[in-house]
Amino acid sequence: MQRLSADDLIYGYINGIFPMADADNSLYWYSPEPRAIIPLDTYKPAKSLRPVLNKNTFEVRIDTDFEQVMRYCASPRYDGDSTWISDEIVEAYVELHQLGLAHSVEAYIDNRLVGGLYGVSLGAAFFGESMFYHVPDASKVAFHYLIQILRNQGFELLDTQFINDNVRRFGAVEIPRAEYMKMLKQVIQKKARFKNDIPTHLLRNNPA
Repeated sequence: MQRLSADDLIYGYINGIFPMADADNSLYWYSPEPRAIIPLDTYKPAKSLRPVLNKNTFEVRIDTDFEQVMRYCASPRYDGDSTWISDEIVEAYVELHQLGLAHSVEAYIDNRLVGGLYGVSLGAAFFGESMFYHVPDASKVAFHYLIQILRNQGFELLDTQFINDNVRRFGAVEIPRAEYMKMLKQVIQKKARFKNDIPTHLLRNNPA
């Protein structure tokens, strides 16, 4: 069987599907019903996060160590935990990253990667995949930075696939798959560039 490629991923995301690996590393494609998204215009950081942003507790970087972010996201959270991010998935997304279509937002302390997230950028849509943290608030800061980039660069859709407590705290909502596909078809035709040009002072002083 042919291994997962960047072209497979592009085709999948354009058509509203995405891959996940089973415990035996078999790949399956998913199209949730309903679909979870995070409205970009309604996100607000938690009050507890604002002091962290104002203190510049973390240094935020973009695409500095994409593969390591994926590897950390793939690490089991607890004993006996499994992961849907197989080596085959990592390799395919790294290929997509090299094409400029997959990105990571990373949080550092003293040059040590302590949190972050990654996802795929196509048209005016960003498909969030996974996040991790080794220090409290690190992934929340990375997500806050992601929102600012998406807003600043004219993105219109932030897909988060499945609803769970983790994404719900960021304002995720569920919509019917048909509505999602209609939205996807529109935004995928538009142009938006995932570019890190948000001034640090703006991130601190305008956290809404």
